[in-house]
Amino acid sequence: MSFWDYVSSRREQLWIETWMHASAVFQCMLIATLIGVAVAIATYRSPLASRIAIGTTATILTVPSFALLGLLIPMLGLGVAPTVVALVLYALLPIVRNAIVGLAGVDPQLVDAARGIGMNRLMILLRIELPLAWPALLTGIRVSTQMIMGIAAIAAYVSGPGLGNEIFTGLARLGSKNAINAAWAGTLGVVLLALLFDAAYVLLGRLTVPRGIRD
Repeated sequence: MSFWDYVSSRREQLWIETWMHASAVFQCMLIATLIGVAVAIATYRSPLASRIAIGTTATILTVPSFALLGLLIPMLGLGVAPTVVALVLYALLPIVRNAIVGLAGVDPQLVDAARGIGMNRLMILLRIELPLAWPALLTGIRVSTQMIMGIAAIAAYVSGPGLGNEIFTGLARLGSKNAINAAWAGTLGVVLLALLFDAAYVLLGRLTVPRGIRD
């Protein structure tokens, strides 16, 4: 059976796995972004706290994905829970680092001017600092998404959802009929999803970043 015949015969299953893969990445990125921005807001005004936050998330990223998933199994079991925890942890570093850089890079004179017209700390954060930090934060989100797109495939090791199931099935059955087709279908699906997500981020940047800042 050719590759395209294999894809055609498993079209419905591949669509389901692709949707589940994209959904898992999207939802984990939302969680990681909320956590990462909260950490950045809490630490960006302190160089020491910023270094600790970046160092901690960087250390998490050095843990091999198979090892982290394996360590999560006794606590969370198999399936969605360990997948979500692992993907969120791996996504944090670029988000935290870029959010801290963006927030710390806001011109202090703008902040002083905002205080001078009566803005409180929350208003300054929401109306000035976060909007100005958004381009850097969006870059961090893009990098994190590309990283965990591939890591999400490894989550099939703990019965996680997504295209990793095709890849693992194919690799486990090398030498048998359609094993290579299955591995290729999963791999190409992950690559295409990564490209689609990145294109969406580029469009989001065009729509949300003012031209003067973007250029």
